[in-house]
Amino acid sequence: MNGYRMDRTLLTSRDMQMILAGLRSLDSVSGSRYYGQLMEKIQAGSSEFVNGRDSILIDLSSWYRDTLPPKIGLIQDAIELRRRIRFDYYSPGGDTRREIEPYYLIFKWSSWYVYGFCLLRKDFRLFKLNRMVSIVHGEVFERRSEIPLPELSNEKVFPVRGKVRAVFDPSMKWQLVEEYGVGSFEEQSDGSLLFEHEYADDEGLISWMLSCRDKVTVIEPESIREKLYEIACDMAKKYERKGKKHGKQSTDGD
Repeated sequence: MNGYRMDRTLLTSRDMQMILAGLRSLDSVSGSRYYGQLMEKIQAGSSEFVNGRDSILIDLSSWYRDTLPPKIGLIQDAIELRRRIRFDYYSPGGDTRREIEPYYLIFKWSSWYVYGFCLLRKDFRLFKLNRMVSIVHGEVFERRSEIPLPELSNEKVFPVRGKVRAVFDPSMKWQLVEEYGVGSFEEQSDGSLLFEHEYADDEGLISWMLSCRDKVTVIEPESIREKLYEIACDMAKKYERKGKKHGKQSTDGD
């Protein structure tokens, strides 16, 4: 209402800083000026609560600042207008064209997701925004009477498949600490790091181990060791052929 001013006794300076930090984080993935304008409204007439020394800065867009805001804005509109959305989805199981009734936008596991009822699977599903392309609005839908809240626990979404034991080079200590904490490994007498941890899927574990190059040796499970050996052999053959071809060309050039 015209002339309304917030009762300053309701908020402390710390309260205001936390509110503004949250709004700035949303503004990092907003395709409009909505959250920025909202910050200006809250700050107006409350300068004594905002000391200008921000101690928390959050960017929810990560590496995808150019591509995420348009997707989030379009999905937000679809949720508010109760419009279905259609999109191409890329997943380990293959490429599909999906249509869903969107209900929630979720930031979890350092990524953005949309949760909704999938017309293809006839069930509620979670879709990762980075795997969604060609998003368009569809028909208006009637909100379902029962909408289960998304189950976002790590145990539910990433059920434990097994336990891995591996020995890491000492130079990988920082990565183990960053990913799994200081309690995830034991330092051996030779300086190597004995790592033990549960894992959710073979492909994710294999991809991580390959990214560590020759700085890790898997001890268990045997199935992962065999798969890594097969991949390494295939890669060696692939690059060996290219190397020989390149070498022959160099010799001819001489």
